[in-house]
Amino acid sequence: MRVLSVVGNRPQFIKSGPVSVALRGRGIDEVVVHTGQHYDRELSQVFFDELDLPPPAHSLDLHTPDVERMRAAIAVVVAAERPDYVLVYGDTNSTLAGARAAGETPVAHVEAGLRSGDLSMPEEHNRMEVDRLAALLFAPDERSRAILLAEGVRGRTEVVGDVMADASFRLAPLARESSPILDALGVEPGSYAVATVHREANVRPDRLARILEGLARVEGPVILPAHPRTSAAVRSRGQAPGPVRMSQPLGYLDFTALASQARVILTDSGGLQKEAYWYGIPCVTLRPSTEWKDTVEVGANVLVDDDPDAIAEAAAEARMPEERPELYGDGHAADRIAESLVSL
Repeated sequence: MRVLSVVGNRPQFIKSGPVSVALRGRGIDEVVVHTGQHYDRELSQVFFDELDLPPPAHSLDLHTPDVERMRAAIAVVVAAERPDYVLVYGDTNSTLAGARAAGETPVAHVEAGLRSGDLSMPEEHNRMEVDRLAALLFAPDERSRAILLAEGVRGRTEVVGDVMADASFRLAPLARESSPILDALGVEPGSYAVATVHREANVRPDRLARILEGLARVEGPVILPAHPRTSAAVRSRGQAPGPVRMSQPLGYLDFTALASQARVILTDSGGLQKEAYWYGIPCVTLRPSTEWKDTVEVGANVLVDDDPDAIAEAAAEARMPEERPELYGDGHAADRIAESLVSL
C-alpha cells in the first residue's frame, strides 16, 4: 500500500510525525509532499530535524497559501505516484488543496468532524469541504463523529483520537529535560505567560492592536514567539508593548518546553488549545469560537475574542479544573490510523 501525505504548516508537521512512524510499522509506503505553505525554516525544516521525520519526497516550495496553485502542483504528484490514499491533516489551505488534488484517489482526513460553528473562519469552510470529499474520516472523538453523521457525509468515519496527543505525550517530557529555553529567556517555571497570535483575522491592524493591548495588561513577562506574519504586523505599528517580549519562532522542542511550564497560555491556535490541556496549563483563546469545545466546557479554556479587558481578566483568573477528564484520545491515534488504512 502507498499513501501520499500532504503537509504544509507547523501543526501538520507535528501531526505527521507519529503517523509516519505508525505507517512504517505497518509496512505502508509513505510519500510525503511538503507544499511550502509555511516556508520559514523555524516553521518548516526544523520540525523534520527535531522530530526525526524522513525528508519529504516532494518539496513544492510554493511559498503561498493559494489553494489553486497548491492543488495544481499536488495533482501532478498524485498522478506520478499513484497512491492508494491521499492523507491530509486538519483545516489549512494545504489540507483543502490536497483533498481537491486527489481526483479519483480516495482521501483520508485526519481531524475530521471538527466544527467551531463560525463561518467567518476560512478554516471552517476548509473542514466542511474536505470532510465532504473524504472517503475515510479519522475523527478525534465521538462529538466529531456525531457532527459528521448529522451532516450526512458519504465517507466512512473512524474515531481514533488525536495524533497531536501522540506527539505531546511522548515529546513534552523530553522537551522539558533537554531544552535550555527557560534559562535562555531568564524565566522560571510558572512565572510567565506564553502567547501566540498568527491567524489572518488577528493580525489585521485593528484586532492586533486590541489583542496587544490586552496582552500588555497580563502579569508578565508575556513571551510571544512570533509567526513571520505577526512579526511583520507588529513591526508595522512600531513595537510590542512593554511586558510583551516578542521573539523569533521557536523550534518544536523549545516551544514545548516553554509552553508546558507557563502560568497561562494565550493563543489563537487550535492545536495549542489542546496541548495546553494535556500540559495542565490553563488557556485563554483569542477567538470568538473554537472547534475544541470540550476544553471550554470542562473549564480549562476561556474564549475572549479580542477584548483587552476580557483578555487581562481571563489571564489573571485562569486555573485548571481540579478534575481533568481524558480528552481527544490516549496517545495511540496514529496506530489506529495505520491499522484502518491497512484493514480497509
